[in-house]
Amino acid sequence: MADLIVKAAVKDALDDKNVASDFYDALDDRVDELLDEAARRAEANDRKTVQPRDL
Repeated sequence: MADLIVKAAVKDALDDKNVASDFYDALDDRVDELLDEAARRAEANDRKTVQPRDL
């Protein structure tokens, strides 16, 4: 699986919070699931373009 998130951006978004090292892998997995679900919804609606409503 490719890294879908940017660790530095996540760390910046969480401001002054500490981030566990395994959090990034869990977040990357969840993003991958969201993308798969969105792609399935688009395909189910006969579209090749994934749109915000597919999330």
